[in-house]
Amino acid sequence: MQKNLTRRARNIVLALSGAAVLLASGCASTHYGAADINSVPEGADIINLKDNTNLGRTPAQIVWRGTGSEKVTVQFQKNGYHSTITSFWVNKRHGSEEAARANAIDVYGELEQE
Repeated sequence: MQKNLTRRARNIVLALSGAAVLLASGCASTHYGAADINSVPEGADIINLKDNTNLGRTPAQIVWRGTGSEKVTVQFQKNGYHSTITSFWVNKRHGSEEAARANAIDVYGELEQE
């Protein structure tokens, strides 16, 4: 009876270890989402208001990695123009960065002259 219990416990541990390996290797894979960000006029800085990072200047294509959807809020800034803010959702559903870039959503901001 003791041997059967030990064997059963070992099998459970092996099964759980195998499940952990599967989760780590494939089930939690990274996905991608992308946005083509444009402004009028072009050349505006794109500031991610979540962490105040500069994502680049318009026109720009930005790629996000991870899983699920994410609401992104950006501010467009350019000397001689009033800043403007826009929000959009990035759905990180593509299996590769290339697929995300090919299916990027369009984001647009218009700045008014001061």
